Amino acid sequence: MNRAVIGLTATVVLTAAMAGAGGAQAQPPILPGPCNFTVSPPQVVQVDGVAKVTATVTPAGCLAPWRPKYAIACVSIVGEADRCTQSRDANPAQVFFEPYQPGKTYESSGRGCGAVFDYTTDPNCLLVGPVTATL
Repeated sequence: MNRAVIGLTATVVLTAAMAGAGGAQAQPPILPGPCNFTVSPPQVVQVDGVAKVTATVTPAGCLAPWRPKYAIACVSIVGEADRCTQSRDANPAQVFFEPYQPGKTYESSGRGCGAVFDYTTDPNCLLVGPVTATL
């Protein structure tokens, strides 16, 4: 009987403490990762005489001992399938989308990942974008 009372009392105390703690704490702030990246807005460029839409994901600094591991840049017409490309290390990832369709709204986005070790299988990644532009 004593065990049942002690168990019930502990359950009530823990439930009350958890309810009070949940109401008293604010959401933790969203902090940037150990590596930061930027994404460019979609823009039209000429490549060998062909108009294409491009965007770039670029490393924007890391806290030591972190360093960029890879970046992924994507471009799409809003609501349609996107095209993506990946870079390695601190190289920017630049993607080209074709055919360019004037008057459409394009979206650029991506992901940048950093790591301390080259052989890590679980890098810390940061989503960037989306950025939209009617071109």
